[in-house]
Amino acid sequence: MSAPTMERREFLKFSLAASGGLLIGLYVPGGSKEAMAGEQAASGFMPNAFVRIGTDERITVIVNHSEMGQGVYTSLPMLLAEELDADWSKIGYEPAPVDARYNHPVFGMQITGGSTSVASGFDQYRKAGAAARAMLVAEAAQRWNLDPTALRTESGSVLDGSNRRLTYGQLAEAAAKITPPTEAKLKDPKTFKLVGKPEKRLDTPLKVNGKAIFGIDIKERGMLTAVLARGPVFGAKMKSFDDSRARAMPGVRKIVGVPTGVAVIADTFWQAKMARDAVRVDWDEGAMSSFDTADLIQQYRETAKSPGKSVRRDGDPDAELAKAEKKIEAVYEVPYLPHAMMEPLNCAIDLRADSCEIWTGTQFQTVDRASAAQVAGLPPEKVQIHTTLLGGGFGRRANPHSDFVIEATHVAKAAGAAVKVVWTREDDMQGGYYRPAFVHAIAGSVDADGNAASWRSRLVGQSIMAGTMFEEVMGMKQKGYDPASVEGADDLPYEIPNLAIESHQGEAGVPVQWWRSVGHSHTGFATECFIDELAALAKKDPYEFRRGLLKKHPRHLGVLELAAQKAGWGKPLPNGRARGIAVHFAFESYNAQVAEVSVTDGKVRVHRIVSALDCGRYVNPNILAAQLEGGAIFAASAALYQELTFENGRLQQTNFHSFPMVRMNDCPEIETHLIESQEKSTGAGEPGVPCTAPAIANAIFAATGKRVRKLPIRMPEAV
Repeated sequence: MSAPTMERREFLKFSLAASGGLLIGLYVPGGSKEAMAGEQAASGFMPNAFVRIGTDERITVIVNHSEMGQGVYTSLPMLLAEELDADWSKIGYEPAPVDARYNHPVFGMQITGGSTSVASGFDQYRKAGAAARAMLVAEAAQRWNLDPTALRTESGSVLDGSNRRLTYGQLAEAAAKITPPTEAKLKDPKTFKLVGKPEKRLDTPLKVNGKAIFGIDIKERGMLTAVLARGPVFGAKMKSFDDSRARAMPGVRKIVGVPTGVAVIADTFWQAKMARDAVRVDWDEGAMSSFDTADLIQQYRETAKSPGKSVRRDGDPDAELAKAEKKIEAVYEVPYLPHAMMEPLNCAIDLRADSCEIWTGTQFQTVDRASAAQVAGLPPEKVQIHTTLLGGGFGRRANPHSDFVIEATHVAKAAGAAVKVVWTREDDMQGGYYRPAFVHAIAGSVDADGNAASWRSRLVGQSIMAGTMFEEVMGMKQKGYDPASVEGADDLPYEIPNLAIESHQGEAGVPVQWWRSVGHSHTGFATECFIDELAALAKKDPYEFRRGLLKKHPRHLGVLELAAQKAGWGKPLPNGRARGIAVHFAFESYNAQVAEVSVTDGKVRVHRIVSALDCGRYVNPNILAAQLEGGAIFAASAALYQELTFENGRLQQTNFHSFPMVRMNDCPEIETHLIESQEKSTGAGEPGVPCTAPAIANAIFAATGKRVRKLPIRMPEAV
């Protein structure tokens, strides 16, 4: 998507003199003249990424995407180190500060999301490494009075024909004075030594030895901790509060009202939490006090009975459905879901009269800095964000409303001291910005030969883009619908001559936001379950039925066939077990999964998931396997156990005892297989989610003859 218009920010100034080394700027098309002020750059290029080479031979890659488990602190350095011909054992990383030069080249701001980190950085980091290598070679050529073309590089050194060697550290200071090349020759991928190989992650040792710093670990000298009492229902307004008991409790420094509730500020978290629980707040609960999810879903089901805004229309599905002899209708439901990050939300702020420092795990540095600056009454360049490691994100820490950062800034203003706002697990789960609930009403038919003849989908659910900066960017007013609500259905790949996709925008007062795989998380479930229902109507094998409808989509076919082959599709299974299959395209990548399940006394057990991925040219297969495994577990948890329900405006789920997830003893065996491809690199963090629920649901049908049309899966005990 195109980038929203953003006010130009003055660059932060960095002092690199102390490093005694070489700093390389990378320029990519699309930059502004203002962004290039003071830089040596070709016209139309903008800085995006940097590498610092020290005289101590250490090479630091500055990474402009947040690390939340997806491996960017390894994958992006691998790309740069490949072109630099660096010694991998000398490579380190640093998170980028907030600066326009680190903006996402597509989104036009500093953001991590959409499974785009490696895809957008693939050429950026290669070019940065190649530029650095060219400068080092140029300096070595000057010293030896040789033509640069006579030199070669390997493992952190420049060599000549007689194997004389100058290390990058020896060349760094002098090379820093050389003008960066506007174009540097990139390697032929056939010669790659790092890219495509299973290198160990650079961030693992610190996570193992406990030295890794997440936002919740921040504790600057003199920093206090705050815990908030927030409204019991969304939209509630505080009328008054009684803090008489809490004020006398140990460690309590201040109790103040802020826009989102009451902040209890104390020396430690537990002191603040216990005092928060002692505060009595009188709330005006407003219209949401009667909100009930059961009523909402029933409204959605009624809405789905009427035509919606047309998203896609091929042929005449209504006429075909009207005359069809073999047709079926199904309604699929998915619930609200939280992101359930292992590290609850937190944000530490040191706010002073003329500056603001923020420590937090954020996916949205540009917007969070601007939001904090507005609350603090400071220009954005006076606000600095230190991006820590994220203990999970899945979209929650990329909130267009900057809710947790704005709240913490208000608390810091009231505290008059450095303060860290910490959300409890219950606060985090009940704090809003969920994956929206959706209803899909689908009708379809097959002809006398068992070929798919028609398909009509009507989707009803809340928009995640409405009311955000992305509403205009996504063209919602012109289209009349939210593209994120229908993604994965609007580009249905199956060759069905009569097909319609329609959208209704549901309204509710529940804050919603992107969730891992966004719209694909529910469209994948509905579409891949319904294609299975059509296969059964046609009395065809669901795998072969899909193959027949995907003849013009070789990459869909590639992952479908690979997953089926590796899973042993069609081969006998132990008694009581069955297989289900699904294939989906999301974030420019292709994934297919086969799930092997059994159902005993109403309990579904997923024994095995085989996942195949085509994400173009990949960087590190180990990281891809981890993403597919994590995506499958994340999605299986949602499919088998998870939902958020509201009664009288109050959320019924509070912690993992009422919102369970797949545990180690329930985790299936997960196999991952990659398609070798020379296509451009595409996403991997989210494409592994959409296929899991439908593959499990389809396997349940194969095992029991019972269709699953509602998540989470609830089987009768008699099955």
